[in-house]
Amino acid sequence: MTPGDAPPDAAAPVPRARPGGRTARTRAQVLDAVRAELGEHGYDGLTMEAVAARAGVHRATVYRRWGDVGGLLADVLDAAGDDDWRPPDTGSLEGDLAALNEEIQTAMAAEPPIMAALIAASFRSGKAARAQRRLWEDRYTRCEIVVGRAVRRGELPPGTDARRLLVAATAPLYHELVLLRTPPDPRLPGQAARAAALAAAAGAFTGPL
Repeated sequence: MTPGDAPPDAAAPVPRARPGGRTARTRAQVLDAVRAELGEHGYDGLTMEAVAARAGVHRATVYRRWGDVGGLLADVLDAAGDDDWRPPDTGSLEGDLAALNEEIQTAMAAEPPIMAALIAASFRSGKAARAQRRLWEDRYTRCEIVVGRAVRRGELPPGTDARRLLVAATAPLYHELVLLRTPPDPRLPGQAARAAALAAAAGAFTGPL
């Protein structure tokens, strides 16, 4: 799920969300503009000037607060982790994994392709890559409850490694949609979920690698 290492670039503090007021409004306007520009033009077409113009914010403000394009991308990714998202709870491991995969496929196939563009950008910007890793670590942590519930229901053996199972369940989506760029297959979320659930029930994700 996590992109590989990206080329390092200069470290700069990324602004964090502040509740209410003009600062929060400015941040929201700018991040909305980043998503729109990225979806329309990709990483190579993303500029500080275009973001400032689209957001209706003076470009000096954008440079002062975000530094460069990498800082903008990192803040978009950090903002995604500020939500209250929780993984699905369908009552079964296979159902939970299938529902999670459906969410992934829907996000990856959305137009404009913001999620795919952010993943691609993380290979070009060290700041974006680090923020991408933070976001996926957060998502993996939130999804551990799916495996915990399955263990308590007796669907999985104790000691099942949540991270390994989640990677196995979701990796086929990223392989097909990101690497091969194949059209979304409505069968894939369920197929990948079932394969991972069966492997996990057989103990494939317990013990050392």
